Amino acid sequence: MIISPPPRLNALATAVPGHDIHQAFIDWAAPRLSDERVRALFTRMAARSGIDHRWSVLPPTPAGGSPVAAGGFYDVPGLPPTSVRMAAYAEHAPALAMQAIAGLGDALDPARVTHLVVASCTGFVAPGIDQILARRLGLSAAVERVLIGFMGCYAGITALRMARHIVRSEPGAVVLVVSVELSTLHLSLADAPEPLLAMLQFSDGAAAGIVSAAAGGIELGEGRSLALDDSEELIRWDIGDRGFEMTLSGEVPGRLRETLADPQVQSELFGDDGAPPLLAVHAGGRSVLDAVEHAIAVPAEALTDSRAVLARFGNMSSATILFVLADMMARGASGEGIAIAFGPGLAAEAIRFRA
Repeated sequence: MIISPPPRLNALATAVPGHDIHQAFIDWAAPRLSDERVRALFTRMAARSGIDHRWSVLPPTPAGGSPVAAGGFYDVPGLPPTSVRMAAYAEHAPALAMQAIAGLGDALDPARVTHLVVASCTGFVAPGIDQILARRLGLSAAVERVLIGFMGCYAGITALRMARHIVRSEPGAVVLVVSVELSTLHLSLADAPEPLLAMLQFSDGAAAGIVSAAAGGIELGEGRSLALDDSEELIRWDIGDRGFEMTLSGEVPGRLRETLADPQVQSELFGDDGAPPLLAVHAGGRSVLDAVEHAIAVPAEALTDSRAVLARFGNMSSATILFVLADMMARGASGEGIAIAFGPGLAAEAIRFRA
């Protein structure tokens, strides 16, 4: 009996735009809160967010201002309609994805790619971004493509699991996995602290990886899925006339902590031996990471990679978990691990790995 080598994430590269908009957003959002006490609370929570930088594909104004400044992308009455935002997505998403793919260097040989798996939930264009990338890379017309859309922050895990399944069924497959998210295209005119704090988290970023049976990188293991009961309204994306309208309830960290503290849930996610040494947790926000840390009773340093990604880049939706794995690979982490991300539903998706 011939046993095929396990699927591995052989290489992983990331990219962000060059425009840091984090402080500009805070300066724009705080004055929108008319109540002085609420405004002070927002400012304190922004300072404690664990985020230092967030990046946007939207360019500075000619005077060097942010997208919300005079002459910026959002400086129109009522903010730009969804059609204008999707036109920006069609322009910038492929370019940022190609920047991440270029970071793979010699690890990518387009002539050897057999499958392309793309995750992106912050925009739509047809022909899809998978076709656009395939054309720009000169991939063979025979390359099989999968586009994972609108799943939210856990779609990066779904993309890795899809690539793993492909390689398990076709051991000679070489899968190019791409995630690209342009969350900053979806600013809304909120004047309440909860939606403004939700928007405070999000950023733009892209990641690209190679999954195959070749040696090198991290071995991808079994997947896990978890959906919380009665949680449909806690995290939502709704398509509105002025972009995709994000709902991120303040109840999310508490529900996650309560759920993940359940011994049966921990057994389903981690097995009988408990949480593995390597934890790649979606950097959905400081409160989310705190909830995970306390629920599964791990030391603070267990989430160092996730907190570092949050600080440098913010929450880039589905690309975020790939940034965390990229940090782990870059520092030569070794041992058993699990990557887990949370998103609409409220749901969690995970994949085991061995570095």
